[in-house]
Amino acid sequence: MSDEVPNRPPSAGLIDTLRVPRNAAIGASVGVALALAAYFARVLELFGPFAGTREYPVLGPEGWFLLLAFVLATSTALLVTSALTVIEAIRRAREL
Repeated sequence: MSDEVPNRPPSAGLIDTLRVPRNAAIGASVGVALALAAYFARVLELFGPFAGTREYPVLGPEGWFLLLAFVLATSTALLVTSALTVIEAIRRAREL
């Protein structure tokens, strides 16, 4: 057996072709914007006070909603990035 690694095409070309860095930047921007809007709407009570009475241990309501905003931002960024990359892959496949 040979210890040589088989020649493979570089994956950087695929990443550049599918415009993943651009898609990731757009996804991150959309995710952060949505999370900030949701966080401020809830914490600043832009739509009125929340009617529920709930205890928020350790961090308080602002801390818990900040954590939820982080989860919303990352999941939205991943969804938007994936969708834009799939759309770009479909466009490239149609060009072939």
